[in-house]
Amino acid sequence: MNKFKLFSIAFLATISIGFAQDINQAKTAIDAEQYEKAKSILKSILQSNPTDGRANFLLGNVYLVQTVTDSAKIAFKRGLTGKDGEDLNYIGLGQIDLNNGNSVAADSNFALALKNVRRRDIEELIYIGKAYTFSSIPNYSKAIEFLNKAKAIKSDDSQIFLALGDAYYGDKNQNEAYAAYRNAFQIDSSLLRAKMQLGVLLKGAKSYDEAIKSFNEVIAINPNYGPVYRELAETYYKWGRNKRSKEEEYMKTAIGHYEKYLSLTDRSLNSRMRHADFLVLVKDYKELEKEANAMAAMDKVNPRIFRYLGYSALENNNIDLAIKSLNNYIANPNNTIIAQDYLYLAKAKFKKGLSIEGTSIDSTLFKSGVSDIKKAIEIEPLIIEDLNELGKSLFSDKFYKEASVVFEFATTYPESPNYLEDNIYYGLSIYYGSGKREEGQPLDVAGLQKADLAFERVFTASPTYLDALLYRARTNSLMANDPMTIKYYEEFIAKTTEKGAEELANPVVLKKVIEAYNTSAAAYANTDKPKAIEYFNKTLALDPTNNYATKSLELLKK
Repeated sequence: MNKFKLFSIAFLATISIGFAQDINQAKTAIDAEQYEKAKSILKSILQSNPTDGRANFLLGNVYLVQTVTDSAKIAFKRGLTGKDGEDLNYIGLGQIDLNNGNSVAADSNFALALKNVRRRDIEELIYIGKAYTFSSIPNYSKAIEFLNKAKAIKSDDSQIFLALGDAYYGDKNQNEAYAAYRNAFQIDSSLLRAKMQLGVLLKGAKSYDEAIKSFNEVIAINPNYGPVYRELAETYYKWGRNKRSKEEEYMKTAIGHYEKYLSLTDRSLNSRMRHADFLVLVKDYKELEKEANAMAAMDKVNPRIFRYLGYSALENNNIDLAIKSLNNYIANPNNTIIAQDYLYLAKAKFKKGLSIEGTSIDSTLFKSGVSDIKKAIEIEPLIIEDLNELGKSLFSDKFYKEASVVFEFATTYPESPNYLEDNIYYGLSIYYGSGKREEGQPLDVAGLQKADLAFERVFTASPTYLDALLYRARTNSLMANDPMTIKYYEEFIAKTTEKGAEELANPVVLKKVIEAYNTSAAAYANTDKPKAIEYFNKTLALDPTNNYATKSLELLKK
């Protein structure tokens, strides 16, 4: 009997160790973003013990990451009826409450999770902190509050510092985030996510080369740690966006790293969607179309597939399919609509409007597209940065009026990296659009005044861009505002001649200076004849064969 008893204890201990290993394997898979593998491990645990609290809690969290809320809620509620970590499931339900904007219900669930904790327990405090951090409606100050309570109990726990790093990072407190991630890795050198996040901070500070070095240090420790390749991909993508001379090279490198990330995680529908999101960023629409069709073969009803079909169809010139797919996606009230959905729909409508009219844009489709742009900006004001390309496309096709409507949105956001260029194009669109107006159509004085202000903003921000003065003069000339026309032409002449004879030797610059003298002289002709004669003579000093100045002088001397 004693031998049997000892055998039974040993057997139970073996089962317990095996179970712990399974849970730890699931946690490792979750950290490595191998979510399908983690689900498989957790479901195998739940086959033998369906109500296991800890396994259900981890499974529910995986479902939350994959935004499958109904399945997450089922797992959490099932976990409450079991043992070993059952109270953790209140935290999972609390995070769902936070996601739904119900902080009162979340507080109630968190209180239930803490009801039975012992004085030195920290696990529940860490997970509550994470719930506040990773909720779709985060509350970073609350997260930090709970994590500091855990830190007060145990000041050398790497998971506390990792979670604090995430909370501080979300709260845009870079210094505290760096210290927390550094401490986490110093306490546990196997915690690669903490070291990886140090690189993420460098990426956020646009220290792209240093970020890449940091990520490569993670790879040197474990070349099979998948998430670091996703971070490398995003770093090269952002570096390419900020360094146009290297954009094509870095985009290819980014795609290669993302493929590596996928090979080390999983190719589930959820992972393919993340891949599709990245393909949108790097504008690889041919590959996006392939991925969208592959996802459609896996799941014909998942609504997000309509998004990717719409995006790729637009860029591959299947305009009707683009509009149909995006309308289907946006019309579903259960879908999370992002700003880009409306922006792509607007682009599709503009393209369709062009194909209908040929030499102009169908006004109904254009107005509908502008309405979609407004909806995009309401969702995410930063989408204004992406309007630059759309506006320039309209401008290059000489749809100046339509281009000015698009660029006007951009002029409201001074933080945009395209702000100066957008203002230049906004002013030029109005200026050239006024010159292109049909016979009998009145001059758009209000629009030209806006163009003048746009050129003023450009010159204020960039005083060396003298063409802003030139276009202020031209714009005021169109409005027959002689005093302002003269003022800005004279400023242009003064600042150009300050650069010396070498500058005036440039034929392009010389032509602009002659324009300034001639137009100013014409403006002076009615009020100050001697000044007009002086300016026409200055033109002839630069270009003795100038016909306009010669004939104008003859008239003035009569």
